[in-house]
Amino acid sequence: MATAGNRRTTAYQYASTARRLQTVPGREQSPVRKVSHAARKNRERALHMNIGYVLFLVTAMVSAGMILTGYLKLQADITSSMKNIASLESQLNTLKMDNDENYSRISSNINLEEVRRIAIQELGMQYAEEGQIIVFNGEDGDYVRQTGEIPD
Repeated sequence: MATAGNRRTTAYQYASTARRLQTVPGREQSPVRKVSHAARKNRERALHMNIGYVLFLVTAMVSAGMILTGYLKLQADITSSMKNIASLESQLNTLKMDNDENYSRISSNINLEEVRRIAIQELGMQYAEEGQIIVFNGEDGDYVRQTGEIPD
């Protein structure tokens, strides 16, 4: 590098080859260590798999595959059951709405005076008198179960 005033000049080498590095003598080749006979046998034994070990691995892989296949099948069954339940719930809601609409329509069309007239005049029914009414204590709240004869 030469300096001329404020101007520096640097010598560059433009070439297509890289320099060869010189290696430190004695480091070129590492000494080859002799492997003992027992170590060599252990390495060879480690490279070869025993037939029993291979059969164990194959059995483990097959059983894992079967378990995973069963798991996926159960997941698919659960998904289809959920879809079926949702469909049935939708049908139930539709039927309940239809039933409520029909009940409302029927209830609004009943003429109670006409029912009373037919019951009294055509069927011969009468209003209950004081002694004929028997009150039951309904503990269940929903219905009364008759376990014996009702007195006249």
